[in-house]
Amino acid sequence: MVKACTHKATGEAYAVKVIRKENVKQDIHRLAIEMQVLESVKHPNIIELKEVFETDEMLYIVTEVVTGGELFDRIVNKGSYTEKDAASLFRKFLEALDYLHDKGIVHRDLKPENLLLKSKDNDTDIKLADFGLSKIVGQEVLMQTACGTPGYVAPEILQAKGYGKEVDLWSVGVITYILMCGFPPFYNDNVPLLFESIMKADFDYPSEYWDHISDDAIEFIDALLVVKPEERMTTKEALQHVWLSSAPSTPLDLVSTKMKTYTELYKQQNGGPSSC
Repeated sequence: MVKACTHKATGEAYAVKVIRKENVKQDIHRLAIEMQVLESVKHPNIIELKEVFETDEMLYIVTEVVTGGELFDRIVNKGSYTEKDAASLFRKFLEALDYLHDKGIVHRDLKPENLLLKSKDNDTDIKLADFGLSKIVGQEVLMQTACGTPGYVAPEILQAKGYGKEVDLWSVGVITYILMCGFPPFYNDNVPLLFESIMKADFDYPSEYWDHISDDAIEFIDALLVVKPEERMTTKEALQHVWLSSAPSTPLDLVSTKMKTYTELYKQQNGGPSSC
């Protein structure tokens, strides 16, 4: 469980994740990775770890307070936002990801519930969370463990090939697509068919939801949802993309309704943690 806590000397508020070790024996490795990653990073758009306390029975992970909730939930509740809002948000998201990649850290599980908002007062002050599947890798090391969440996972992971930080950029492409129209580019109740469409990058832009979206936004997504990882945009290339600096103030009025349906279904199907 997560509780509010206060630093006795300064009066500053924090959040503390309270974990009974006997309840997470199978996940203790995930927790160790998350703490290792959080201890090594400091970025305004990444959840900041303050301190860790441990006893024989309990683990207490103290972090900054994040009260804005999940990004997708905010969009559903807000009702509408603009393409420019989305681009502003994604610049911060990509800056955090670029920081991680420069440190040799691959998140490997980017998805809606890992994108939080710092407060209820700002729609673009995003915080990247949940490093339970992250991997710190050397420059020449390729990971081979199949990780991630169906629908957001990159083709090279499904093909059981070695992979690197490019997998995060594929997930960015999926999330961008959803933010523009309210539903994912790849969806099928039949998981093998879902994976087949991902491995072929078989998706489209239904005119009802995409005719009003800028060509720059579509080009941005197309450069991310590329099957061959070596041809996929990097974080640095994405940060230089024209869409981030010149996205129009086009209202995305259809997104909220479609996203509400999608997020409810998504949470029903993905109630548990991602596996690795």
